[in-house]
Amino acid sequence: MEVNTNSTDKLKKYFQINSEKFEETLLSEAINVRDKIDEILRIGNIDLVNNAHKLIGYIIEGLDQELLAFAKQEGIAWATHSIPLSFKLEWIHAIRRTLWDLIKNFDELTEKNIKEEFFRLEKQINTRVDVFLNAFFINYSTYKDTLITKQKELVENLSVPIIPINPSICILPLIGSMDSFRVEIIEEKVLSEIGKLRIDTLIMDLSGIADMEEDVIFGLMKIIDSISLMGCKVVITGFRKDLVKNITKLGIKFSPQTHTLGTLQQALHTYLLPGFAYSSLSSK
Repeated sequence: MEVNTNSTDKLKKYFQINSEKFEETLLSEAINVRDKIDEILRIGNIDLVNNAHKLIGYIIEGLDQELLAFAKQEGIAWATHSIPLSFKLEWIHAIRRTLWDLIKNFDELTEKNIKEEFFRLEKQINTRVDVFLNAFFINYSTYKDTLITKQKELVENLSVPIIPINPSICILPLIGSMDSFRVEIIEEKVLSEIGKLRIDTLIMDLSGIADMEEDVIFGLMKIIDSISLMGCKVVITGFRKDLVKNITKLGIKFSPQTHTLGTLQQALHTYLLPGFAYSSLSSK
């Protein structure tokens, strides 16, 4: 049940008149946040004080749709800029306390005492603050999950940069550390791209990989065999000394369909040179 319109209008007007008092009390309540207001404005273009006034207006006037839309906007903004949630919690709870502090003064000053409507007012205001917080966190979490998923996909794509050279030849330059997780990503991405792009020859350059653990080496060999099974020629370039030693020590031998060259430049020269016969690789 809503507080009558007359009381709502009076309360709204009271807050407008006492906006400076509201800000002063709010900043005294939000001890940790007040020193971060300028930083949050700079990082996320989020005006905490102005938004507090906006939130109070939605709550007092019972503008529930606007309240939910505002919570969504705030949730996405805080998630986008990774602003600590502890600040948001402290700020909202400070707004709640400040709101009730001014309502107490309003109750003492108003011509018509609103004590008979207090419980209805309490339920409305606290419920709306909780609705805002709930919608804020739902939208924060949802958007944050979306960002994490997109970042993960970006990392996966960057970790397997398949570069087309012509319609049938692609390069896969591998750089940085290799672990089992990355090997799984490479396997999934490479086999998928071979089928989609109909790659005839994949040049896998390992010059950016210094060394690998045994399980990673076996995983990479599995990928190379899988590529060959899909009818794609595999050319490996850029083996470093330590990696060659480990592969030799493990007794791993490449299949006849897999060829090696010293450098990526040699592979590009070989495969992009007109009229060069693929079979001649076996004699190199």
